[in-house]
Amino acid sequence: MRVDADSAAVVVVDMQNGFCHPDGSLYAPGSEEAIEPVGEAVSKAREAGAEVVWTRDVHPPEQFEDAHYYDEFDRWGEHVLEGSWEAEIVEELDPREEDLVVVKHTYDAFYETQLEGWLDAHDIDDLVICGTLANVCVLHTASSAGLRDYRPVLLEDAVGCIEEDHREYALEHADFLFGEVTPLADIEFV
Repeated sequence: MRVDADSAAVVVVDMQNGFCHPDGSLYAPGSEEAIEPVGEAVSKAREAGAEVVWTRDVHPPEQFEDAHYYDEFDRWGEHVLEGSWEAEIVEELDPREEDLVVVKHTYDAFYETQLEGWLDAHDIDDLVICGTLANVCVLHTASSAGLRDYRPVLLEDAVGCIEEDHREYALEHADFLFGEVTPLADIEFV
């Protein structure tokens, strides 16, 4: 699959200690397994001159105190608290000064963040999406991208998950409704 490097960005979703490191409160082995292929996707993008965007799921401790219904701490327990080790991107990956790092407070990296404005300002049309968790933040970010008329391309072997059927569901859903799915080896930045 060919992607124009001048109008593309690799979007790395939530590759943080809390999800990818065995000491993280929401650790999933599938997320740790995604570290190496995510790093390869970032390297491919950088070599071609494509942009790299990182998302960090970060929660202020008081975020859900007045919640009526949406309360991630009820569902998942406290996780990736603001200022914590868990909220940091894993040390194996290397966000650079020129990369955009989006701090988000929900599953969707577009919700109340600077992501859409930044993509538009940089004339980005295609988003090559990888990271974790497949059926949570990856899926919601990718669907939000598609609904905003970006082309979301999910890298099937660079997406972490809690269980393999979660990844399969997310990829099938994305491919069916709003995006494309391809293996990392088949992505070519031109």
